[in-house]
Amino acid sequence: MSAISNVKVVGVRKESDSLGEVDVPSDKLWERKRNGRFEYFSIGQDLIPREMITAYATLKKAAANANRTGGQLDDRRHKLIVQTCDEILAGRY
Repeated sequence: MSAISNVKVVGVRKESDSLGEVDVPSDKLWERKRNGRFEYFSIGQDLIPREMITAYATLKKAAANANRTGGQLDDRRHKLIVQTCDEILAGRY
């Protein structure tokens, strides 16, 4: 049974990968691979510490800036990554 099966959801979207297709709640930002971890690799209830989320967002933003400067990341992707990191750092999620 999926870990999300007991959650009341207004809508779902289909996500698929090499493990197959699954319904993901439409209000969630994660994708199939995240859901697969719940379904196939449930090893505990531990959550990532909030400080790590901030650290990852800071790291991802810095990496996006460095890769943009180095010509390895296009403007569109850079903008989306930086915007998302800024939203995380502002406490939106």
